[in-house]
Amino acid sequence: MSKKKENYDMIFSMNNEKFETTALDEEEMANILDEAPETTEEIVNPEKPDYVTEIVDIIQSDKESDELAGLLDDYHDNDLADALELMTPEERHKLYDTLPAEDLADIFERLDQLEVETYIVELNENEVSRIIGLMEADKAVDFLRMLPVERRRELIRLLNRQSQKDIALIATYDEDQIGSRMSTNYVCVTSTMTIKSAMRTVVRKAAEHDNISTIYVEDEEGCFNGAIELQSLIIAREGQPLENLVQTSYPYVYGNEQIDDCFEKIKDYSEDSIPVLNNDNHMVGVITAQDLVQVVDEEFGEDYARLAGLTAEEDLKEPLHRSMKKRLPWLLILLCLGLIVSSVIANYAKIVALLPILMAFQSMILGMSGNVGTQSLGVTIRLLSNENLTGGQKAKLVLKEMRVGLCNGVLLGAISFVLIGLYIVLVRKEAVLFAFSISGCIGLALIIAMLISSFMGTVIPLFFNKIKIDPAVASGPLITTVNDLVAAVTYYSLSFILLIQVLNLGQ
Repeated sequence: MSKKKENYDMIFSMNNEKFETTALDEEEMANILDEAPETTEEIVNPEKPDYVTEIVDIIQSDKESDELAGLLDDYHDNDLADALELMTPEERHKLYDTLPAEDLADIFERLDQLEVETYIVELNENEVSRIIGLMEADKAVDFLRMLPVERRRELIRLLNRQSQKDIALIATYDEDQIGSRMSTNYVCVTSTMTIKSAMRTVVRKAAEHDNISTIYVEDEEGCFNGAIELQSLIIAREGQPLENLVQTSYPYVYGNEQIDDCFEKIKDYSEDSIPVLNNDNHMVGVITAQDLVQVVDEEFGEDYARLAGLTAEEDLKEPLHRSMKKRLPWLLILLCLGLIVSSVIANYAKIVALLPILMAFQSMILGMSGNVGTQSLGVTIRLLSNENLTGGQKAKLVLKEMRVGLCNGVLLGAISFVLIGLYIVLVRKEAVLFAFSISGCIGLALIIAMLISSFMGTVIPLFFNKIKIDPAVASGPLITTVNDLVAAVTYYSLSFILLIQVLNLGQ
């Protein structure tokens, strides 16, 4: 055992519920905390059980319904949802008949649109309406939007009054507003209540709402007043005024705020849930930590899709026509831009005719230009999604990216100058002056193209953000195509000026 390993074990071992740290001096402590313990032993984790396969095996068994329900109760909803795909329709019906509607609601909340369309036809209207009525309101809205309009209306008609009300509330918000992601699963008390009556209200509502770690408070007029941690309410003395427990500066958002504008703020507070208010400051729902994780995941998923030139995310189960529908819009735009690039290059046909060797290195110039632009684009979108940049910070970002592009361009241009020059001399058997004139022009074009591309890759998303358009629409393919145009003009213009006009090569 190494000395570092011994020290690590000593500092974190427990003896009579106290850490034994007295044997180490400050320097040793710093070294231990800065570095992980060394070990030469290979760590082999135990093999994890395959819960999905276990679920399918249970359903395929001959056990009675009550026994099946008891066995399936041990498994997570996500694993049960994944297991549906491996079952036959008859086996799924057996699962539907075995599990209570509350569990089926949790399972169907985790399905994507294609799975919903596949499995929903296996249930009758009353069964589906009962499942929807037991879903979280925001999940129920998402679920209903996956269904054809006629069936959606029929199912809403079968829902109870409260479910209809909650779904109608969520549906009033646009999909890009934070209110569309809120849950109506929360407990609220009035500031005029006593500790005892507030606790009684929490206990009564806990049967219907599982999101009770934070209790929200409203005043006599129904306006949001603050929040109380459940622990504080439990340990409070009975005669203590409830208002003394209320955190009146508790964070909140308005339902009509854009998701992009407020989800970063919500994340920074790190609360289990954040209240959502209407314009009258009345509480209408909450954004939970689970909702926030889903929102962030979807936002980055959408940004990633757009960077790839897609209008939306795709998955492995998506039909051909849907994948084509998502990809074609950008491809058509890029085709038009590509035709523009080709027509511009065609104008330099005379230069290529005089110096055909230039064509051999065109793809390198265009490729490097597109790569640099995409890198700057990724950095800019990341910063815009995480921070509210001031005008000065945006200017610094542009200058920083241009400096990076210029420095990388100088380094790669110098390498290209040497390697391409040697290639033309040794492989193409051209004169040294001719070879290094060509490679020098290529290196200089690479420097300028990379500088301009880094500028374009930063400025374009900043421009989109300025005019209130998602900067992710400045996708990688778009930036690449724009930079192809810039690089082509730079490359052939320099070649014409330096090689033909100044050095009279190819004459």
